[in-house]
Amino acid sequence: MSSAITKVDASQIFDSRGNPTVQVDLYAEHGKFTAMVPSGASTSSYEACELRDGDKTKYGGKGVFKAVNNVRTVLGPELVSSRLSPTSQSEIDAFLRKLDGTPNKSKLGANAILGVSMAVARAGAAASNIPLYDHLANLFGAKPDREYVMPVPFFNVLNGGVHSGNTLAPQEFMIAPVGATSFEEAMQLGTECYHQLKSLIAEKYGKAGTGIGDEGGFAPPISTFEEAFDLLTAAVERAGHTGRVKFGIDPASSEFYSTETSKYNLGFKAEVKKEGQIQSSAQMIKLYSSLLKKYPIVLLEDPFAEDDWPAWTEFCKLEGGRVELVGDDLLSTNVERIKTAVEKKACNSLLLKVNQIGTVTESLDAAHLAHSSHWSTFVSHRSGETTDSFIADLVVALGNGHLKSGAPARGERVAKYNRLLEIERELKQSGKRVRYAGEGFRTAWGQ
Repeated sequence: MSSAITKVDASQIFDSRGNPTVQVDLYAEHGKFTAMVPSGASTSSYEACELRDGDKTKYGGKGVFKAVNNVRTVLGPELVSSRLSPTSQSEIDAFLRKLDGTPNKSKLGANAILGVSMAVARAGAAASNIPLYDHLANLFGAKPDREYVMPVPFFNVLNGGVHSGNTLAPQEFMIAPVGATSFEEAMQLGTECYHQLKSLIAEKYGKAGTGIGDEGGFAPPISTFEEAFDLLTAAVERAGHTGRVKFGIDPASSEFYSTETSKYNLGFKAEVKKEGQIQSSAQMIKLYSSLLKKYPIVLLEDPFAEDDWPAWTEFCKLEGGRVELVGDDLLSTNVERIKTAVEKKACNSLLLKVNQIGTVTESLDAAHLAHSSHWSTFVSHRSGETTDSFIADLVVALGNGHLKSGAPARGERVAKYNRLLEIERELKQSGKRVRYAGEGFRTAWGQ
């Protein structure tokens, strides 16, 4: 069924940090379709442009009325006039990019464009009378008779970096229930470990230590990698899931890297500076290698800064065979950055964030390039999130085996996990072939 787009509206709403963001409401002959756009705190300089108002007297300059107005007065009317069907996702996304006309969507705003693009995808799925994950899978070129893959959730349960108020430099410590047999069981393992972690922190640091960061992870007064991993190890053991739950980490190293000195400052948030906190790239390589030997770490994201290419390449050569080395700031879900990383053999996995690039089609293109390069793809939320569950459908569509959406806490995080539980039940009840990625999360897409 084809259905014309009759109206596109937008409004300013708020994300999980209380900052303004964009909501798009797209109207077609077969209904109304809404999308809410996330926002990052730890952002790469290579991301598509998130258009903010810049008026310091309102919302600290973070208002998005310019982006909202661009949807109402440019993107919406032009899209309606084009008579393009919402089932024509790639044509519409190309049309939106042409209307903007800049390499990084800085004229109309990636937040405006992405909201329209996501809403179009929902309208396209409804027009085809199929779930969003099947519609996205069709756009991606997935086989109709494929086996559906439910992802391993990488729960961010300890927060540091710019996501918390403690002095911990690395941003995210994750637990991954790879030993579960279904997504439902993965949620059980993850939540049990999360609650045991809370109890451990309260015992060691008092209840004040159980305050949470932007993504729902706890932010106790710790400052080192080892302190964080020791807490995780104890929590997993106390929950009775040792061996079934592995670890991941996102240091977000660009946040504590100095381009002037080419050094990493692990004490960048500390008031009192300690010896040994300033590290060279070579020292960081040794640090990460030692952590991989000591703890069951299966995924390492952004261990080095976005332009520290030599360190990335050296570490990938050294450790890429035994750990998933994910590029986030390094790649920015950008095809040209991915191509460079492939040539330099800098990493082996893409972190896919739809708002880094600004359209659904370009996100799918990035995943295609990653897979054709024999990389894995790791779908991700942002620290400033909404209750939109789009990425839950996306990860199932790609069959890529894992995603991160924060801790199993806070509504904007749990919305994604609850949607995945719904998808798993739906698939099983309909008799579709479905499996949980488990230990094979890195290669799930290629099986």
